[in-house]
Amino acid sequence: MNFAATIAGLTLLEAHRARLPWVGIATLALAAGAAAFLDQVSLIEGARIQAALLGAVLRAAAVFMAAAFVITSMVRESNDRVTEFLVSRPQPRFAYFMGKFAGYSIVACCLGLLFALPLGLYAPLGGVAAWAVSLGCELLIVTTVSLFCVISLGQVLPALAATAAFYLLGRSMQTLQAIAASPYLPESRWTDAVVKAIVDGIALLMPDLDRMTLSGWLVQAPPSPGEMAYIALLTAVYVGLIGSAALFDFYRKSF
Repeated sequence: MNFAATIAGLTLLEAHRARLPWVGIATLALAAGAAAFLDQVSLIEGARIQAALLGAVLRAAAVFMAAAFVITSMVRESNDRVTEFLVSRPQPRFAYFMGKFAGYSIVACCLGLLFALPLGLYAPLGGVAAWAVSLGCELLIVTTVSLFCVISLGQVLPALAATAAFYLLGRSMQTLQAIAASPYLPESRWTDAVVKAIVDGIALLMPDLDRMTLSGWLVQAPPSPGEMAYIALLTAVYVGLIGSAALFDFYRKSF
């Protein structure tokens, strides 16, 4: 337990030395500036437009920053032989893995909280609170996927591309299903049925990321308790499954 806590603390220290908080603050400033400019040119509903734009931009920025930090951190440690040194100590690999995961998860949740703070100026607090909790859950899933991809692929670009593909697919799954099942096609062929079956099969495996951290919560009604419970359950299931796969891959990896 002490070893895992030490690894988590070192991960947080690395985030500080990598200037991740300052990058987050700079991103906030740029997004707020863009929202202020939009408020000047919008004719009606300026605050609602600002909240929706700011929420969408900050969500995408938080996802990218969380994934990039996890992947570059793991690759840097591997290249510097730090991972090899730490796993050679008389400690189980599980402790090292859990320490890294805990550190990355704390960083992700802090990013989600930081990016939610300015939204309180433009949206009701209930919607902002739900948005912040959902963003934290979304970042936990992205963090776990990034950890799995970087352990499996070992390089920055392939791991980042795989994480981005997973995230974009999860975000657009309902749209793809709607396109595959479109009733407006001139004629139905067997290939259409095969494509629809493939898309539906992929959808069963993907998390419903398109139901998380919606900008509509900031300008309309916040989600119901049932929706938030579903998001929490979805996060627990996918973090557990993908984290287990990452841990399995980590154990079979030779250093």
